[in-house]
Amino acid sequence: MSQEIQIISTCLVKATSKSIDNKLNSQNIEMTPWDLQFLLVDTIQKGLLFKKPTTTFDSTSLIDHLKSSLSRTLHFFPPLAGRFFATKNPDDNAITSLCITCNNSGAEFTHAVAPKLTAKKILETCYVPTVVHYLFPLNNVLNVQCVTKPLLGVQVTELLDGYFIGCTMSHSAGDGSSFWHFFNSWSEITRGFEFISRYPILKRWFPENINPPIYFPLKLDDEKLYECMELPILKERIFHLSKENVCKLKAKANSQMGTKSISSLQAFLAHLWRSVTRCRGVNTKEEVTLNIVIGARTRLNPPLREEYWGNAAYFKPIKVKAGELLLQDGLGLAALQMNKIVASQNYEEVVNLYKRWIDNPLIFSKSSIFVANRLAISSSPKFSVYSCDFGWGKPVAVRSGMANKGDGKVTLFPGVEDGSVDIEVCLVPETLVAMENDAEFMEFVTV
Repeated sequence: MSQEIQIISTCLVKATSKSIDNKLNSQNIEMTPWDLQFLLVDTIQKGLLFKKPTTTFDSTSLIDHLKSSLSRTLHFFPPLAGRFFATKNPDDNAITSLCITCNNSGAEFTHAVAPKLTAKKILETCYVPTVVHYLFPLNNVLNVQCVTKPLLGVQVTELLDGYFIGCTMSHSAGDGSSFWHFFNSWSEITRGFEFISRYPILKRWFPENINPPIYFPLKLDDEKLYECMELPILKERIFHLSKENVCKLKAKANSQMGTKSISSLQAFLAHLWRSVTRCRGVNTKEEVTLNIVIGARTRLNPPLREEYWGNAAYFKPIKVKAGELLLQDGLGLAALQMNKIVASQNYEEVVNLYKRWIDNPLIFSKSSIFVANRLAISSSPKFSVYSCDFGWGKPVAVRSGMANKGDGKVTLFPGVEDGSVDIEVCLVPETLVAMENDAEFMEFVTV
């Protein structure tokens, strides 16, 4: 723990006994391949920075109120007060299946203070300060460990001039869409809502003729599962792209390819990918990879509703030779390749991938994600981040924790200004310095 942060208290917060549906508080929720693929990686960690109100503010009352509102929010999200339940083979202790048991064991709530840390230090430093990692609870927890550890932890840290609310959620319980659904709902209850505006759909989706539970072998007593990946020294920086510059990149990519189909996201990811490849000094004959996230909700037939709560996403690699990426029209080429891959992800493709996982389970590890010449994209600028108002004003920034960081991790956030984007890039320091001196890249970045 950073010396700048002092832990005042830690406790478990349970859902209030008054529930909208008592059945949900005792049921088991089966897990899908989309959930199980994340068992051996870290949790989701995202947090919001708030300025302190100008009016007199009682910190003790605030903490008590947040605990109370969290308790009331959890009875709309009973999985987050539960734990994973593992069925094991008694002969070798291998897990054969997992589910979420909504047993109301509780979510972890931590109250901390950082009397010398300011919002300005978090907002205005060139690189993300490492102290930000300690504004989150449940660090270094793998999702599989949530058999005994909480599926949700929150840490409220009082800064000199603000508050930071860091939230850690098991990635095997839900994806980014589910994470922000919960965060926004908690803010609504904190502001005084009796009910949340969007109720989560907790029942998991399984294709026809696929009956849960999903079986797979995983030995919990295998020490190799918990070995920490040896990482190089890493730095994190946020590059801000204004709405105007995002539009310029989109227009440039479409113009190069003579099309109108390339999206803003595909254009600025191609722009980032080209710069990282240049600055890593990759040999032009080598292959480089961009791992993008494909959302499954809208690709099913019928589509899953937006309120589907759980994981509904998978990864798709985009691969090109470095030399092709760095051609004069490489922006358009890379963006168009992304566009074609995304467009090909239809209902049949999603179901086939789902069924293939059942036949041959693939559980990610950090060592399989962070390999040479790869960028791994997470989160989305479409998530509703700045609507999380707890009653003392909207957040002024969003940051992520130390979970799942490696050389080439890219986290996407919406910017504070409508239509802008914040790209949090985690790389070795020399690559980041080279990017800062990459005129072609920085032309579209607002410092």
